Amino acid sequence: MAQGNRNLGAPPPDAQERRLEHTNENLDEALEETFPASDPVSPFVPALEPE
Repeated sequence: MAQGNRNLGAPPPDAQERRLEHTNENLDEALEETFPASDPVSPFVPALEPE
């Protein structure tokens, strides 16, 4: 058989672990970038309209 037809099963465990760690780091960074999820509360209090 030609060498190009190698079994391309699951990657080695250390590669899977590195990929999972990289994915988790990316997810953590994305989560951190979403905070604060909304604008801070404004301390401004509108004045009452004159009667």
